[in-house]
Amino acid sequence: MNALDSTSTRPYLIRALYDWCTDNGLTPYVAVAVDETVQVPREYVKNNEIVLNISFDATSSLKLGNDFIEFKARFAGSAREIMVPIGRVIAIYARENGQGMAFPLAVSPSASFQPTPTDGEEIVAPAIELATGLASEAKVVQLVPPNNTSSARDDDPEPPEPPKPQQGKRPSLKRVK
Repeated sequence: MNALDSTSTRPYLIRALYDWCTDNGLTPYVAVAVDETVQVPREYVKNNEIVLNISFDATSSLKLGNDFIEFKARFAGSAREIMVPIGRVIAIYARENGQGMAFPLAVSPSASFQPTPTDGEEIVAPAIELATGLASEAKVVQLVPPNNTSSARDDDPEPPEPPKPQQGKRPSLKRVK
């Protein structure tokens, strides 16, 4: 069996991080990119994303399968059936310390999303096969600005300088709730 024929590692990593969270008394959260295949309460979706508490206390009948995460949960006192395709999970992490793992968004071949160029940008799809085995599920798309003097080009004598860090400011992570 070669790497392209094997199953995705994503569901196994999600289960492992879920177990790690619960073994250490932490609350596992999953961040989900919402589309028509995701069954969640739409009133809680913001910017096509939702963060779900998948702890034992917050769910019932939790199944972390190879294809879907399924459970029942209460939203504003109302019980809801939740079903998330594994490919739509973009992160799993512990609420208390933010430790976890983020995943690239797997795009299904039947996805209706078609990126469109804006402000003179053109779409370039490089021929890169993903080492994760998701090459058949995901495509890499890079938006490239048109040639102008503000962007780096191959014939430029020097590459542009990276931005300088702000003095006295420490980097920080934003917690998504």
